[in-house]
Amino acid sequence: MRVRRRRWTGPSAGGVGTAVQTGRVRTVLVPDTAGGQPPGGWTVPVGADGRPLAAAEYHDDLATAARTLEAADPPRWIWTGTATVYPALLRAGVRVRRCHDLASTRAILNVRAGIPAPPEQQPVDERPGLFDVAPTVDPETVLAEFERQRTELAGNARLELLVAAESAGTLAAAEMGFDGLPFSADAHRRVLERTLGPRPADDGLPPRITELNARIGEVFGRALNPASHTEILEAFRREGIDLSSTRKWVLRELDHPAVPLLLQHRDLSKLHSTNGWQWLDTWVRGGRFHPVYVPGAVVSGRWASRGGGALQIPKALRSSVIAEHGHVFVIADAGQLEPRILAAMSGDPRMTAAAGGDDLYAPVAAAAFGGDRAKAKVAVLGVLYGATAGESRALLTLLRRSFPEAVEFVERAARAGERGEVVHSWLGRACPPPGADFFAHGDARARGRFTRNFVVQATAAEWALCVLADLRLRLAADDTGELVFFQHDEIVVHTRTPEAATAHLSAAVESATRLLFGDTKVLFPMHVSIRDRYGEDEP
Repeated sequence: MRVRRRRWTGPSAGGVGTAVQTGRVRTVLVPDTAGGQPPGGWTVPVGADGRPLAAAEYHDDLATAARTLEAADPPRWIWTGTATVYPALLRAGVRVRRCHDLASTRAILNVRAGIPAPPEQQPVDERPGLFDVAPTVDPETVLAEFERQRTELAGNARLELLVAAESAGTLAAAEMGFDGLPFSADAHRRVLERTLGPRPADDGLPPRITELNARIGEVFGRALNPASHTEILEAFRREGIDLSSTRKWVLRELDHPAVPLLLQHRDLSKLHSTNGWQWLDTWVRGGRFHPVYVPGAVVSGRWASRGGGALQIPKALRSSVIAEHGHVFVIADAGQLEPRILAAMSGDPRMTAAAGGDDLYAPVAAAAFGGDRAKAKVAVLGVLYGATAGESRALLTLLRRSFPEAVEFVERAARAGERGEVVHSWLGRACPPPGADFFAHGDARARGRFTRNFVVQATAAEWALCVLADLRLRLAADDTGELVFFQHDEIVVHTRTPEAATAHLSAAVESATRLLFGDTKVLFPMHVSIRDRYGEDEP
């Protein structure tokens, strides 16, 4: 028999009249992970300043309580972290519209305060369906952290938007990992068998790799392990060839019969180890690939993947990403995103005008490079990434003459980085401060190249995240499709109604652009394709 756990009453709700609740309802949600099944937990309504509006209430079935509150007047849920709290709700069939993720918000605020991020702690088991279980947290602790964050965010509208977008991203990441990306296991098995041969009964090396091992041994006159850099270097050394490494570009410079075999062995081994049969058994179930996304894992705010290689879908896998019957994929990516972000951030009038059409490089070429689009592209990317030597230097000089404000914008960030200063994105994400030994032994130019690109790349990540957050709500509102993939500047929607999904995408782009840059003339065109598989080529 389940014993009812003691209710936590929390701080007194007295004096609530001084805490004015503005805007959307906010509700703290704290799971009781030590409870029974179904898991219980607490909810606490709070005001805009983070102070409780009523005593905490304990629910024996937290998912049912959340479903009821979400259906009545959807709150902005406040919880310790989406990655540990939301999966249990998803498994119970509960979807929420908005949240405030305390963990991701604290990470943003800490970097702004110069506090280094703790080293990432990898979970013991990363397989889908086995989520991290956080220890039960006292609701008072959650309330105190939210109130601290509200104080730190107060009056900073841009930072508020960043936090909201980051939190929305955590919801999208959890949902995409839970729902999965449509994936044909049969099609992928055919790819593996065509490339590697039949699956070995003992999950050892597949036939094609075994054959290559033997052929490489024959070329060198003795058996060796082609996956061992040391053995390969030694094998070449015995033939009077000294190599600095076994990297692809080093091997390709060499005229030797073993080279094509070694390169083929490397490609097949990578497919087998990264996306072979064991990967298929682990990450694909029920016709869906279920990766683990990690929003904001990169210093610029870009996402990473903690399992399954979600953000590194190789060409060999793309032909197996097949839409379900009656559905198609709407695949959209933002063209020339970072140059357009630079135009919007800098306010350079001529760069803004150039970014007002489908091709930014053509008007830049006409203005500064005699119509040579290739040179214009090299110059613009060079100024973004700090390629300012050789030919790039001469092109940069021409670019600066025609677009001085855009060039000065990133060069100012570069100079700040070289001085060891911290720079910020458009919404306020801070780059990490330099290391303690920077001023004595640091590479100032390297840091300048980093900060030069950070201000643009981080803002591009914010824009893409705002698009994702807005699109997620639009799709859910009329059930026109589901988000199934997101990578930097690419979004994939799985839908029965591609016209509606495409319209929602366009509206989300307009909304995100207006949120960040107001009434700008910069356009952010999305290249959209509609097809029944992610890869363009048939398997």
